[in-house]
Amino acid sequence: MSFDLLSAPIRKFIRDKGWEELRPIQTAAITRILGSDDNYILASRTASGKTEAAFLPILSKVDFNESGVQVLYISPLIALINDQFYRVEELCKNLDVDVVKWHGEANKTVKDKLLKSPKGIVLITPESLEAMLANKPFNVKQLFSNLKYAVIDEIHSFIGTDRGIQLKSILSRLQQVNSKSFSIVGLSATIGDYEEAKKFTGNELKTKVLLDKTSKEINTTFKYFKNKKADLPLELLEDLYIETKYNKVLIFPNSRGRVEEVAVKLKKISEREKGHSNYFSHHSSVDKEVREYIEYFAKNNNRQNFCISCTSTLELGIDIGAVDEVVQIDATHSIASLIQRVGRSGREKGKVSNLFLYATNEWSLLQSVACWLLYKDGFIEPPQKNEKPYDILVHQSLSITKGYSGIKLKDLINQLKENSAFKQIELFEIEEILNHLIEIDFLEKLQNEVIIGFEGEKVVNSRDFYSVFKTEENFKVLNNGNKIGDVPFSPQITEDENILLAAKIWKIVFVDHKAKKIEVIPTRDGKKPMFFGNSGAVHERIREKIFEVLYSKTSYEFLDKASCDEIEILRREFSVFNIRNLQTDRPLLSIEKNIQLFTFTGTRINRTIQLLLNIAGIKNKLDDSSSSFDIEVPKQELISKWSTLSLPLAYIDNHISKLLLSNPALLDFSKWGVYLPENYKVKLINDKYFDIEETRNFLTTIKLIENK
Repeated sequence: MSFDLLSAPIRKFIRDKGWEELRPIQTAAITRILGSDDNYILASRTASGKTEAAFLPILSKVDFNESGVQVLYISPLIALINDQFYRVEELCKNLDVDVVKWHGEANKTVKDKLLKSPKGIVLITPESLEAMLANKPFNVKQLFSNLKYAVIDEIHSFIGTDRGIQLKSILSRLQQVNSKSFSIVGLSATIGDYEEAKKFTGNELKTKVLLDKTSKEINTTFKYFKNKKADLPLELLEDLYIETKYNKVLIFPNSRGRVEEVAVKLKKISEREKGHSNYFSHHSSVDKEVREYIEYFAKNNNRQNFCISCTSTLELGIDIGAVDEVVQIDATHSIASLIQRVGRSGREKGKVSNLFLYATNEWSLLQSVACWLLYKDGFIEPPQKNEKPYDILVHQSLSITKGYSGIKLKDLINQLKENSAFKQIELFEIEEILNHLIEIDFLEKLQNEVIIGFEGEKVVNSRDFYSVFKTEENFKVLNNGNKIGDVPFSPQITEDENILLAAKIWKIVFVDHKAKKIEVIPTRDGKKPMFFGNSGAVHERIREKIFEVLYSKTSYEFLDKASCDEIEILRREFSVFNIRNLQTDRPLLSIEKNIQLFTFTGTRINRTIQLLLNIAGIKNKLDDSSSSFDIEVPKQELISKWSTLSLPLAYIDNHISKLLLSNPALLDFSKWGVYLPENYKVKLINDKYFDIEETRNFLTTIKLIENK
């Protein structure tokens, strides 16, 4: 029995907690982790005990009397570290093991003590690890040269992202300073490609996946309130109030501005109806202390109901106690995100999860239905593959050079080549990129050594250096000296304008452009603030499922009458196309001089098709939400050019290079790509913004079907 394999202090912890039995993922993990030094991915639904599944055997196995940090817990969020700290500390209560939080907001005295006497467990973010490697290389060796385990929480949030490549590189660098290679344990509820997850550890052959397929019952209701205005319809908000007023609820709109609108307007309705006042907004622009209060209130106020309108800040595993319902307003861009959000409710044993989904336009409704059906089919989007992350190579080159205060160029090249994050990048490519960094004075060559150059110093000494994602330039919002949050500067930020922030309405009384501060006072009415940010790319399988729904006769029991009616209207509209094969046929709607082409494919393929239409001289406008193009040339011209549309893909780099010259913002998705040589910028855009191969496959199989 796996329980008997655990150490005596850990068995005592389980008995003290009164656990009747171990969860399936815990039983499997205990046996495997104690029995080998392999890497493991622990995959099971939200709230299934994955943290304990990793730590129960690790705490039983590792000798914490040895010098140096023995276990690293790596998290995507500081808030998750603060949350998990108490959980890990409690697990260690029968052991003499130090547990230390290490991030920008953590206690400096505790961190200094760890540096003097490295031991125990450290909870950290990738950015704090990066800062340590760049600024405290001696301490890194001292701290982590005897590391046994790295536990990566919410590993799916890293896989296929720039931040994930950075973390993969950091882990590879830590393996180089380690006396013996450490094991990696990843935790996730939503992995779309287990083979890709195994590669993340740097040694896929030595990585095993432990998958618990136990599902949780989810009560689902979809509601439809058609809306053509910028703000949500009052009928939706009133219905939402009725559905949530007696429960503990998380509401996920798809933008920070919408989050504020929902929180403020529900609070107003509740005041009118004499309901509770516990309406909050929680997102990255709300002040950290305010967010922490909301999390504390939700977790500890068992008797009072609450409603938190939030973004993905509460999507990951921060423990906020019992949540009765999750509400999603309009479609998530991914199934993975939907699953994470649904998993926030019904976490207690025997409870079901409750999901309400409100859609405000027909395409959002269809995408919501498609995501839900694919989730029921067991599909989660695979992460985007980025075999050649040239931009992160730039960042890591600077970080390694800074950490060594100068390094032989040959050694830097070898370190990058041996790093598992960059193993697909050719040696000559590494050399070309480093030579370019020398040319632009990011690196300076002194005989056979490189140091950080004059221009590079400005970048590596910035506080933003340690992250690979772009951060907004924000203005602080203050009321009587108390910080409420931050908002990006926009035309809306002027005196006497009203904004919503932290679930309250504020009038702007003064804008200090030099100090980047906004002074506000409470007021009665306001507009949601303008926040910037791109919606995520939608996977082609979701769009294909939307197409299937349109040509299906199935009625779905989870839809309300308005949703069913809207889908029937759409089905009638699309019945004018004689679609015989959903894989190859695509509708081409022609009404008088208006032409609309529906591709029903993914965002990156649509972007590539738009590029090809532009090259062919076909004026067009892409609406990715409906996966359609408004075409501004005669129908016959489009049809005649369609068969040759893919020909420029053979020499697409030339076109992207010209496009980049006229539109440098094309590279805005990458913080570090701007420092690459021109030809590598083009390759990066090719790999991450467009999808050349899938577009070629799409165009060679697709037939345009005109309306009858």
